Amino acid sequence: MNVKRVHRVWKEQGLGLKRRRPKRRSYGPKGAVVNRAQRPGHVWTYDFVEDRTARGGKLKLLCVVDEFTRQCHAIRVEKRMGSQHVIETLEWLSAVHGRPEHLRSDNGPEFIAHAVQHWLTAHGAQTIYIHPGSPWQNAYIESFNDKLRNECLNQEVFANGREAREVIEAWRRDYNEQRPHSSLGYLTPDEFTTRWRNSSRPTASLRSTNAAVPEVNLSL
Repeated sequence: MNVKRVHRVWKEQGLGLKRRRPKRRSYGPKGAVVNRAQRPGHVWTYDFVEDRTARGGKLKLLCVVDEFTRQCHAIRVEKRMGSQHVIETLEWLSAVHGRPEHLRSDNGPEFIAHAVQHWLTAHGAQTIYIHPGSPWQNAYIESFNDKLRNECLNQEVFANGREAREVIEAWRRDYNEQRPHSSLGYLTPDEFTTRWRNSSRPTASLRSTNAAVPEVNLSL
């Protein structure tokens, strides 16, 4: 028996221990109306996912998704990640896609850090923090994370971080370019975004299919 074999069996069996988590600070008023994305760049959502290499090395993934178009803008993979990595990722994505109007997340320490708060304020981006223990308030990223784990992370044993980045980036591109979504009129996220931007206003069919997705729906 070795670490790689144990890790493979552990993933195949879906084993895991429930960790006791410390009480986290909560930002934002409870009971506030949760904004629904109305256009590209209106609301981005981001969250962390964790995995391990074949030798047990830790991998931390930062996923960023546009809630309106369902496009995954980035999946950053590092051994460890803090608030500075979050800021660097937001800086790069803002340069590529434009600054988001709102960012939805949980109350994780990387998202409520003072440095991240300062960056968001300086760039005019408003925050939408979900209530602690309420993942259904961040349904889009929760659903995306499930897809990522079931279709990619649970199917692969990464030799190292470099291989993980390459495989995960290939999956992200396939997700954006090849996967049709019923909520987008059976268009891929990239196709939906292109049609939206090429028209002066969304067609009735595109608007109605997107609006039909309830906020608590966990399927993309």
